[in-house]
Amino acid sequence: MALRRLRRDRAALMSGLLLLLLVAACLAAPLWARHVARTTPVANHITDTVILDGERRDVVSLDGIPIGPTWSGRFFLGADGNGRDVMVRLLYGGRNSLLIGFGAALATVLCALVLGLVAGYFGGLLDAVIARGLDVLWSFPAILLGVALGVALALGGLELGPVTIEGGSLLIPVLVLSVIGIPYLARPIRGQVLALREQEFVDAARLQGQSALSIMRAELLPHLTSTVIVFLPLVVGNAILLEAALSFLGAGVQPPQSSWGNMIGEGVQLVTSAPHLAIVPGLMLVLTVISLNVLADAVRDALDARLNLRLEH
Repeated sequence: MALRRLRRDRAALMSGLLLLLLVAACLAAPLWARHVARTTPVANHITDTVILDGERRDVVSLDGIPIGPTWSGRFFLGADGNGRDVMVRLLYGGRNSLLIGFGAALATVLCALVLGLVAGYFGGLLDAVIARGLDVLWSFPAILLGVALGVALALGGLELGPVTIEGGSLLIPVLVLSVIGIPYLARPIRGQVLALREQEFVDAARLQGQSALSIMRAELLPHLTSTVIVFLPLVVGNAILLEAALSFLGAGVQPPQSSWGNMIGEGVQLVTSAPHLAIVPGLMLVLTVISLNVLADAVRDALDARLNLRLEH
């Protein structure tokens, strides 16, 4: 029933199709760079020239203004202030932004499920400790917490026993965003588990001698599936948006790697002479986040049994 309603939702279908096209385009970044643009996202072409409207033009003029879109293979969307191909950097930046967004969302969901299940099922002191920890994370503004963690980890990296993460690694923003997102999902999961643990099917499982781990895995976790499915696109969208904000502020993806956020930050410096540098990655960011939010709303409506019942009557 839910899947049938989702298929009938034109907005959901359009947003899903748009999201698939954006993901596919970003995954094809190496193909575009190698076979069409014939460059890399970090290659500098300041001294190069191109033919535009029958005239030979410098990629970056003497006054520092980059060339605009050529609508051809090379410099399809123009160049940035360092003579790098904007289209290539846009696709590679999108791949980084999507990778960070989905990676952070997956880590957030796993951590939130564990914390919410443990806190809600066992209660008592363990619940109080976890709940207060979530409240502490919740109390910090997301941007300020992200900047603080991002700058600290970007400067010094992170050592977890034998594992060392360099400051410029994409794992740093994934880790930062997953930590920030945990309380936003763990709190509703904890509340749902608090209600579920009083249900008769949980009491029956206890009387049968099932362990706490078995009850959480076999009895409680399936009831949390719809909550996770609804929240997942929202968590991904928020992670992508927050990563862009952190990269814009210099606390996310570190140069020379690109993301939509740091591309917007670089484009703002030339917004009067080359507005496409900020508009293009900003447009990609907006389309991705809107499609994720519309898809999340459609999934929520499709899984809402009470809403389905109202619609049928």
